[in-house]
Amino acid sequence: MKRHFFTVFWATTLILSINPSSAQATSVPGASCTGADRVCMISELQSTLPQITEKNWRDIGYRELIKLLALEGRTTEAITLIDQITNPDTQALSIRGIGMAAAEIKLTPQGYTDLFTALRKRANSITPEAPREIAYTYISMSQAFSRLDVEAKETALSIANPALKHKALGEMAEIQAERNDGQAALQTLALIEDAPYRNKASRTIALLLSDRALFNEAYQAARGITNPYLKAEALQYILNKQKPPASATLKAVAP
Repeated sequence: MKRHFFTVFWATTLILSINPSSAQATSVPGASCTGADRVCMISELQSTLPQITEKNWRDIGYRELIKLLALEGRTTEAITLIDQITNPDTQALSIRGIGMAAAEIKLTPQGYTDLFTALRKRANSITPEAPREIAYTYISMSQAFSRLDVEAKETALSIANPALKHKALGEMAEIQAERNDGQAALQTLALIEDAPYRNKASRTIALLLSDRALFNEAYQAARGITNPYLKAEALQYILNKQKPPASATLKAVAP
């Protein structure tokens, strides 16, 4: 039964993504939609979800609808629908879905400010504390994906739980490294106060930067590692990614 629900749900999501055009038609109660009428189908999906009796499945359905609406640019409506979700962890994941969608739909600077202010306000209402703090980590990651590094840093540093704060900063550094911003990643790593976590994050950043041939920044990340094994592993990875000088290659094959 559970597998059947997911099959139907993901099939519905696939149908909704077939035509990327933005249809303007409105839903007619009792009438069927056309395959090109996204507004109508989304409306039908919204009216279908409350009929799901199992709470966990209904929560998952709303979470995916929220992500879909956010990608449609209907972020205010998406945030409102979080109230339909009963599980705090799923609420936090819904906030993540909206935030990550923001990086794709390319809002104006004021639009980003308004959206993330609204997301933080909604996250504040999540209880208990653990999923609320997790929601903050998701918001910080989303801000970093949207290249709002200052805001992402502020959100991460506002997290009270040390482990989650370090995780948020580590995720932020990874996002910066993946977009080839080595200096920003190094600055974020420096904010991680826990040495073991900073060591692990620095190793990850060193590897990511090496994959992008940013060897100077990769070396700086590796050099900041205080765990000898992790530091050696990072240095070896950098050296393996670099090509040996041509003279060394010629000497190796000379008779």
